[in-house]
Amino acid sequence: LRLLRAVRFATVLGFEIEPATWRAICELAPQIAAVSAERVRDELSKTLAHPRRLTGFDLLVSSGLMAAILPEILALQGCEQPPQFHPEGDVFIHTRLMLSLLPEDASLPLVLSVLFHDIAKPATQTIDETGRIRFNGHDKLGAEMADAILRRLKFPNHVIEPVVESVANHMAFINVPKMRTARLKRFMARPGFEDEMQLHRADCLGSHGGLDTFEFVRQKQGEFASEPLIPPRLLNGADL
Repeated sequence: LRLLRAVRFATVLGFEIEPATWRAICELAPQIAAVSAERVRDELSKTLAHPRRLTGFDLLVSSGLMAAILPEILALQGCEQPPQFHPEGDVFIHTRLMLSLLPEDASLPLVLSVLFHDIAKPATQTIDETGRIRFNGHDKLGAEMADAILRRLKFPNHVIEPVVESVANHMAFINVPKMRTARLKRFMARPGFEDEMQLHRADCLGSHGGLDTFEFVRQKQGEFASEPLIPPRLLNGADL
């Protein structure tokens, strides 16, 4: 467990890990598998929830701990994306860039949503007849993969559910400007919507840079602020 704690302390306290200690961490990283999933989860959560989470992410990758804990993240390396939409590079570079764009006080579900929003791209990558790279269905498969990974690490349901919801819906923002008002209100009224907005913002800034949909939703939030997005029921079960 001290392998992970060293990474957490270096992240949270801004320490540089002493060279001999670092070599030992890299050598022993595969042995993290002997530690219970709950304890790994706790150290990982504290590292990723900190404002310097990018430092922690890089240390996890370079030490070999990421390969032992979340090998799915390393599978993103070399998974190329269409350059017209993702000039920043492959899925791993995109994901890492998004982590750097999150608010300092980002919630743990939001950080995990960033890590896993494109987790299924390697499994769904195809090239169509025009030569364009596509990832059809990566959002739905990604939600299933995120659920399985988080359960493997024994995360509680109150963390798993919003992450899975965010991953499943992150592509739905493409259709937001075309939604009818009633559907848009239902979309915006969901409990984790603000985290989904921050995921969408980081996704855009970490790729093409356009925030048109994000700004459109913010405008609509202002327009809808005077009344509940979902009107109260005229009748409920108790009345009946």
